[in-house]
Amino acid sequence: MKEHTKVYTGTTILTNRLAFLLDEANIATLIKDRHESGRLAGFGTTGGSCELFIYKSDYEVAEKIISNFKEELNNE
Repeated sequence: MKEHTKVYTGTTILTNRLAFLLDEANIATLIKDRHESGRLAGFGTTGGSCELFIYKSDYEVAEKIISNFKEELNNE
């Protein structure tokens, strides 16, 4: 995963929302949901956080979308 950088960690719902916003801007995303992966494999994990990754080359474009998303969360 040298080419990816983690841009967000949060709940499944919020991570998927940010991934959707980035997808609308044609920015590819990768979501790691360790809790769901563990459940499917038959063992438990603690916490329910998901991690969202994008290509490092897309970070400059994605930065404004991510920033606006985080501001929106803080205003709620």
